[in-house]
Amino acid sequence: MTLELAPAIERFFEAQEREDLEALAACFTQTARVHDEGKTVKGHAAIKHWMAAAKAKYNHVAKPLSVSYRDGRVVVATRLTGSFPNSPLDVDHTFEMSDGKIAYLEIG
Repeated sequence: MTLELAPAIERFFEAQEREDLEALAACFTQTARVHDEGKTVKGHAAIKHWMAAAKAKYNHVAKPLSVSYRDGRVVVATRLTGSFPNSPLDVDHTFEMSDGKIAYLEIG
């Protein structure tokens, strides 16, 4: 099954799998925020640092399973596999978009 994802969201998942931090940051607006594990980071430099730290800690990959829409947000259910307890886990990636880029991402 092929999912219909916004191009920036599709590129986000591809970049995180390849560990391409530059391509990943380019999916986001300049002032984008990411909320993950109880913390929020803002801006390209912080987003690259967040992903690099997460990859180093968990060596994870998030694979999209399904997509839905809720309150103007795009919710992508994913299977998260990596070096953490109870792997794999199914978690939602909730995106807010602005001008074709990711303005906000919440994982959980």
